[in-house]
Amino acid sequence: MPNVIIGQSGGPTAVINSSLAGAIKAAKMYGIPKVYGMHFGIEGFLKGDIIDMDDYLHDLNDLSLLKRTPAAFLGSCRYKLPEPEDNEEVYQRIFSLLEEYDIEYFLYIGGNDSMDTIKKLHDYARDHHKPQKFMGIPKTIDNDLAGTDHCPGYGSAAKFVATSMTELIADNESFGASDPRICIVEIMGRNAGWLTAASVLSDDSDCDGPDLIYCPEVPIDLDKFINKIKELIQVKKSIVIAVSEGLRTPDGKLVCELTDAYEFVDAFGHRQLSGCARYLANLVARETGIRTRAIEFSLLQRCSTHLASRADVDEAYNVGFIACEEAIRNNSGKMITLHVRSREPYVCDYQSADVHEIANVEKKLPLHWITRDGTYVSREFINYVKPLVIGTITPYYAGGIPKHMSLKYSKVRHDESEMME
Repeated sequence: MPNVIIGQSGGPTAVINSSLAGAIKAAKMYGIPKVYGMHFGIEGFLKGDIIDMDDYLHDLNDLSLLKRTPAAFLGSCRYKLPEPEDNEEVYQRIFSLLEEYDIEYFLYIGGNDSMDTIKKLHDYARDHHKPQKFMGIPKTIDNDLAGTDHCPGYGSAAKFVATSMTELIADNESFGASDPRICIVEIMGRNAGWLTAASVLSDDSDCDGPDLIYCPEVPIDLDKFINKIKELIQVKKSIVIAVSEGLRTPDGKLVCELTDAYEFVDAFGHRQLSGCARYLANLVARETGIRTRAIEFSLLQRCSTHLASRADVDEAYNVGFIACEEAIRNNSGKMITLHVRSREPYVCDYQSADVHEIANVEKKLPLHWITRDGTYVSREFINYVKPLVIGTITPYYAGGIPKHMSLKYSKVRHDESEMME
């Protein structure tokens, strides 16, 4: 029986390793002889940097720890696979390695750009009569993949955002009326406001939630923004605002570009966005004279496995398992998708969709879910996101600190155990 290889690509999530665990579990259950991992995604694979997962997993009980491990266990990359006509040597290298390791099932965990990789490899295999099967496993905190109700990784990031906003709002309210304070919180989301919108979940019986929410689907008018804050400060002395890192002005300019921050651009032409909240905080302080703080959740919102949603962990595991199962059943050129049949009670089914309809397509927050002249989100959105943050998964602790798996230390422990035997 041929072997399986699994890769992780793009920005990690709190549950990306749950999908890895699910795929490994399926491979073992179906009797796959070897499960390989790409060290640093397709980029590492091209260099022959291939991991034998048996070297790191002592037994299937380790999958439980893997599910509780943040970041990409195998290592990730942002590598844009060229078109075959531009560089066929890359494809010849990939398929030569697949044949060398007797790999027939290729699974890739990632977002839009990763599905582009699956699409290109599937098409090349089909056009050149290769036997390999290529399946996509969805992953992104941005929740912007087409064809699926939501994406694994989003629910846990949304839970982190809502939890942190609740705590920040309480902290900001700790000071008296004589010391008004404004806090502007920058949340990930290049072109889609799904994650920024999740800050609304902090609005509950014990917290008023953010005063304003700005998503990138609606441009921010800076004059109106300042005027809204001046109106708010007349009626309350603690103001907390959620803004997306990808906010743009009406003329299309990124707010973060109004700073002098250095711009890094990856292989897909994506700029590293940072500085939106900082620019807005400086603007507010200058215009109002009120103490204003900028906070960036930055990488914390995608790697905080200790706050992972149980629903998200389970769904991430399931899409990994099903993707491997579908590949073994000779399906290819697909991505596993989630379809919610009921949100109350929550019932979610799994299907698959043609990766050609998903790759390089961004699903944005519906405009009718953005309310109050572009400064808040609707009840419909709240109903959409609430089931995705339910439940927790308890970390494994040692000395009061959560324990995780890592390639380096898992291999060391494995080698030591062999020596002891």
